[in-house]
Amino acid sequence: MDIDGLIDRALEGERVAIARLISLVEDGGSDLGRVMKALYPHTGGAYTIGITGSPGAGKSTLTERLVARARTDGHSIGVLAVDPSSPFSGGALLGDRVRMQSHATDPEVFIRSMATRGHLGGISLATPEAVRVLDAAGKDIVIIETVGVGQAEVEITDACDSTVVVVNPGWGDAVQAAKAGLMEIADVFVVNKADRQGTRDTVRELRAMLELSPAAWKPEIVSSIAIKGEGIEELWTAIGKHRGYQAENGLLDARRKRRIGREIKSIVVASYRQQVEEQSAEQLDGLIEEVAARRLDPYEAAARIRDSI
Repeated sequence: MDIDGLIDRALEGERVAIARLISLVEDGGSDLGRVMKALYPHTGGAYTIGITGSPGAGKSTLTERLVARARTDGHSIGVLAVDPSSPFSGGALLGDRVRMQSHATDPEVFIRSMATRGHLGGISLATPEAVRVLDAAGKDIVIIETVGVGQAEVEITDACDSTVVVVNPGWGDAVQAAKAGLMEIADVFVVNKADRQGTRDTVRELRAMLELSPAAWKPEIVSSIAIKGEGIEELWTAIGKHRGYQAENGLLDARRKRRIGREIKSIVVASYRQQVEEQSAEQLDGLIEEVAARRLDPYEAAARIRDSI
């Protein structure tokens, strides 16, 4: 693979080159460091928006509508739809989002479903690196949509400047968001499918929860019916308010620096994990036998592997 050629073409916005570089990011190959070094000077211009929530909340439809709204302002958009990895193929289980295909012919919109595949850094590394590819390629808005609610989704928000949490009417969904820790990381809440019964109750319950938060920024709560395009303008405005609030208070730079710190740590951890994986099977097998026979404890065995690296 002509890596230098791919990088040059991606910097010019060529879609095929962007797609191949993101595949390289997913695979976490040996050329990854070289690619990131070349792309990094061209990054820093994209604003990232994370969209997460429970399965079936309407995130894909909401994302599609949000892309359309951003395009009316002339933004160039990248969308990463992060799916769970197939245990067999290693690819994204859900594939490209069907609902987003209305933008498929727009040269200023790049949509990609991605999985973490063999990337030793997992989601915490693959996602920011894919964002960096889109950033360097000239996308000034990058939207990251995740499939469900859980630890992986909380990790995804580390890669975002603004995080949108989508729930549906009904107390159960709001409680699920709270249990998953999304109350703490949400910058904007969207109660989607607001034509259903219980919307007002859900909004009231979310507001009551947020009143307990000591954070200075109180997330706005937007009601929407994404399939009808209702509430999208309000969502776009809410994201803009959060972006402005961060910029005015110096919080955006601080947030991005924290993200850089986490990424550096993830790279270090991934590199050590790689070395551990590459340790001889004989050494590990021998240590397993020693621990199983109670001649060593697991911590001492781990220390021996660490000392041998």
